[in-house]
Amino acid sequence: MTQVKYETTVIGTGELLQEFVNEGILVFFGKEAPEELLETAVVIEHKTEPTADVIPGDIIELGSHSFPVLAVGPVANDNLRNLGHLVIKFNGLEEPEMKGDVCVPEGSIPALTQGTTIRITSSGD
Repeated sequence: MTQVKYETTVIGTGELLQEFVNEGILVFFGKEAPEELLETAVVIEHKTEPTADVIPGDIIELGSHSFPVLAVGPVANDNLRNLGHLVIKFNGLEEPEMKGDVCVPEGSIPALTQGTTIRITSSGD
């Protein structure tokens, strides 16, 4: 049974977001983050905490695109809970490079616009 661990909506994107996308990285922050952080981020509505930790095997849905989670850094879940901060790296790694990384397979990053739903689910297996 699929469990929704986290769901939010994109409310904006920073002016410098494309620089990170070009490097295969999506950075998310809740709208409460300092302005200098929002410049490089996908800004989300961070109203609720995740119902469970993100773990390898979970699925991240960015609108209609789905990506399996390959690795989760040791502080990634705390960052998501406390700040609405999530760093998704499209690098195919099974060990995160940095403590806050969530790694998914290499591939193109879908365009995210205001109103896009972001969801993290588990198959519950």
